[in-house]
Amino acid sequence: MPVHTSVSTRSTHGKGVGLGLALLSAVAFGGSGVAAKPLIEAGLDPLHVVWLRVAGAALVMLPLAVRHRGLLRRRPGLLAGFGLLAVAGVQACYFAALSRIPVGVALLVEYLAPALVLGWVRFVQRRPVTRAAAVGVVLAVGGLACVVEVWSGLGFDALGLLLALGAACCQVGYFVLSDQGGDAGDEAPDPLGVIAYGLLVGAAVLTVVARPWSMDWSVLAGSAGMNGTPVAALVLLAWIVLVATVVAYVTGVLSVRRLSPQVAGVVACLEAVIATVLAWVLLGEHLSAPQIVGGAVVLTGAFVAQSSTPAKGSGRPVASGGADRELSTPGTAA
Repeated sequence: MPVHTSVSTRSTHGKGVGLGLALLSAVAFGGSGVAAKPLIEAGLDPLHVVWLRVAGAALVMLPLAVRHRGLLRRRPGLLAGFGLLAVAGVQACYFAALSRIPVGVALLVEYLAPALVLGWVRFVQRRPVTRAAAVGVVLAVGGLACVVEVWSGLGFDALGLLLALGAACCQVGYFVLSDQGGDAGDEAPDPLGVIAYGLLVGAAVLTVVARPWSMDWSVLAGSAGMNGTPVAALVLLAWIVLVATVVAYVTGVLSVRRLSPQVAGVVACLEAVIATVLAWVLLGEHLSAPQIVGGAVVLTGAFVAQSSTPAKGSGRPVASGGADRELSTPGTAA
């Protein structure tokens, strides 16, 4: 009897911590827009802001890359994939899409990623998924459509939509690669090392794409207006690098390790809600009634997905919100 109580407690605790980390990651990622927009309005190109974000975070994480340099030998494919997809791919595809289609449409297409993750788990990995996880994805995507008010600016541009879909696919790579090795015990690749090298790879790729040598560096020496209030550009950049990138990626990867890729993906949809609320408070961009309702639907979807339980009678791994991998004994982990 004591054993059953301990397992239940560990499962609940691990799931709760994972959900908290996922929420913190969504808050951190969601805060990037309100800090980046004033910099862009002050004269920086969007791709240059992305490069500063990733390169700055890579510099901060460089000591961890040196500490975990053994990953270069043991998991080179994982590091390259994380850098290309989870860092450079998402950012480059999303900003390229913004140049061709409305922001709301691009954001909605990108956040189809949770549904794509569910499809990956079910049809590629051939693992069963719970009904609650599927319902949570549907609710989250529907609510997200209201948050970004997708109906206010629909314009069909095939290349723009493909780029946004590319961002969604790269975001799938973020959640799937973040889960790699989560059930390998002591042999699991250290998540901080993966993030550090992923940022280094991403910074290298974005350097070629963004060409930072053509950037107007003088903008960083001045200030940017945030809803009429001048804020030092370096303060905004520090927020983007330290909070919206370093903290966001670290908590995001750790949450996937404790939850599952598709559940963490649904909770990540809260980023759009948080970004909209912060824009309302800090930038004066007011919320409409549909956006408020949509935010509530996204929250509901995230709650439904994270509260899902494994399907009964299945001996194979189940894509749900549980922390089951933490309870596996050596030799029984899938």
